Amino acid sequence: MKRLLKIVLVSSLSLLCFSCYYDELIERPVDQIDPNVDVFFTDIQDIFVTYDCTQCHDGSRAPDLRPANAFNALVPDFAIPGDPDASELYIILAQGHRNVSADDLALIYAWIDRGALNN
Repeated sequence: MKRLLKIVLVSSLSLLCFSCYYDELIERPVDQIDPNVDVFFTDIQDIFVTYDCTQCHDGSRAPDLRPANAFNALVPDFAIPGDPDASELYIILAQGHRNVSADDLALIYAWIDRGALNN
């Protein structure tokens, strides 16, 4: 009887200790991320940081491109979802503002074209 009690106790403790698998943050492997999906906070916001856009657009000049405010400041006034050619953000950057690279400009174009999502 004592042996059975020990087995049940050890088994119960083992299950209790190792059953909380939600304690760790599990990230998706890079090869499972769809390269055709632009994520605003990691892709588009990084462009504003790279080109130091927040130096001028810091809340005192529209649009406010600080990380916590950028999406709401851009959509729909400066980035018209689905219509990058009519979006002020794309038009101004395409005219050479801050010398944004062609790759970054294409990323912004694609993000707006796909609906300017906050994902």
